[in-house]
Amino acid sequence: MAHIQVPEGIPGIRSLVLFRPETGAPLYELAQVLLRGESTLTEAERELIAAYVSHLNKCGFCMNSHAAAARCLMGDESFMIDLVLNDVDGAPVSSKLKALLHVAAKVQSGGKNVTTGDIDNAKKHGASDREIHDTVLIAAAFCMFNRYVDGLDSFTPTDPGEYLQMGERMARNGYRPPK
Repeated sequence: MAHIQVPEGIPGIRSLVLFRPETGAPLYELAQVLLRGESTLTEAERELIAAYVSHLNKCGFCMNSHAAAARCLMGDESFMIDLVLNDVDGAPVSSKLKALLHVAAKVQSGGKNVTTGDIDNAKKHGASDREIHDTVLIAAAFCMFNRYVDGLDSFTPTDPGEYLQMGERMARNGYRPPK
C-alpha cells in the first residue's frame, strides 16, 4: 500500500500521476521526449538505458516495466535485455551502447562520478554528443522517477504478465498521461 492515498490497484508512477496530474503531465512529457522523441539511439536502446538505471537503483517497478518495453521493441533479439541487465560487458550489444551504459551507471551513482575518460570512451566507440547528452539525461531522469515511485511506495505488481502488458502498451503508445 502506498504511503499516500492514491488510486488503488494502479501500478507505479501511473497512480502517482493520477494523484497529481499537474505534476505528472510534465513527467510523462519528459519521458516521451527522452524515450520516444527523435534520436539516433533506438527506442529499444533508450528503454534499455532506463531499465538498466532502474535495475541499479533496485526499483522493481521501473526496471520491470521498461525492460518489458525494451523487449517488445527488440523483437527477436529481446533476450539481450536480460543479458545486459545481468552483465553489461559480456552482453552481445555494440561497444557504443556498452560505453553509454557505463556512463549511465556513473550518473546513477552520482553525476560527479562521470569522468572525461568515460565520455572519451563513449566517443571513441562512436557516441555523438547528443547521444551522450541523452544518455545522461535518461539516467538522471530515471533516478528521479525511481525515487518518486519507491519513495511513495507505489504499487509494484509481482505478476510478470502485468509487465508484459505494460511493455506492449509503452512500446506501442509511448508516454502519454493516462485518461
